Amino acid sequence: MTSEAALLSELIGLVYDAALDPALWPRALEQACVFVGGSSGNLFWHDAATEQSAVLHLFNIEPHYTKLYYEKYLPLNPIFPAATFYDAGHVYGSTDLVPFEEMVETVFYDGWMRPQGIIDFVGASVEKSATSSSIIAVLMNEEDGPVDADNRRRLALILPHLQRAVSIGRLFDQSRAAQAVLTQTLDHVTAAVFLVGPSARLVFANGPGRALLDEGALLVERMGALTAVSPEAQRALRAALAAAENGNAAGGNPGPIPLLTSLRGDSFAYVLPLTTGDRQRTGALHSAVAAVFVRKTSPANPPPLEALAKLYKLTASEVRIVDAVMKVTGVRALAETLGLTQATVKTHLHNVFRKTNTAGQTELVKLIAGFAPSEQE
Repeated sequence: MTSEAALLSELIGLVYDAALDPALWPRALEQACVFVGGSSGNLFWHDAATEQSAVLHLFNIEPHYTKLYYEKYLPLNPIFPAATFYDAGHVYGSTDLVPFEEMVETVFYDGWMRPQGIIDFVGASVEKSATSSSIIAVLMNEEDGPVDADNRRRLALILPHLQRAVSIGRLFDQSRAAQAVLTQTLDHVTAAVFLVGPSARLVFANGPGRALLDEGALLVERMGALTAVSPEAQRALRAALAAAENGNAAGGNPGPIPLLTSLRGDSFAYVLPLTTGDRQRTGALHSAVAAVFVRKTSPANPPPLEALAKLYKLTASEVRIVDAVMKVTGVRALAETLGLTQATVKTHLHNVFRKTNTAGQTELVKLIAGFAPSEQE
């Protein structure tokens, strides 16, 4: 029997290769589903502000149901918008957002999940902006059973590699249709990406990368070479790039290199060798031996709805109610908009009024409208 470590190593290599050749993503998702323990999966993005979503890649989901989801069931999915509040890298199951006994009462479950035999999913945000997330979801059917701790653990193992692959894939995707969607979707991601040749020679920097170099606080271009400002970071970066150039980086994916830790936030550099497999061919085209990207995190005020949800400890279902109250009024209209029974809507409204200390929908709307950033915790 193949060991978990061997399966993980093979999957990681496939994920990075898929970043360079989008045609491999269905196979990578298939292997991810096998590793995690689900029957189907997809990589998609969702924007809570515009209520728009698009599938990037999928495995074992019938086109009919994908079409049906985006034409009818997207606004009825009870995990949104709350699922977009999770930080990138956080693994969650559907029941973390909506209890199963509540899920089965929804129009979404009855019309979209049940016909496919889907009972649960485990997912995570691969990338997150203020209002949107790129998400991987592994779907579980009756034979798979509900999501358990091992499913979560396995997804957590592959998630960092998915994050790096998605960021780097923006530079290399060669399928025009897939590239158009992927690039448009992820252009807002703040990751700075660099292509580096032998002796750390800087070959290419994307927009955020060039801005980072201009700022000069973390990385600079010195005599044509990519150089870290911190001496400790420079030693680690130099070693990782030398290993990539020699084709002997451990596992092909050295760990994060701390560039800065301060009140401004944490910044880490990741080095992906381009000297093995399909990555070797792509690296040769650009005279590059490695891709380096920087993930820079800093304290930021969340959007009002997310901040309000955290302040008052609202559940995912209560967040949907609050979001819907800004668009329609009345229990009947809310029930039709959300695909819930009127009794369920009344229960959630009562809980929201209690938590926010409001006396009705009018007061709730005033609270949301006046929820300025300065009032956020």
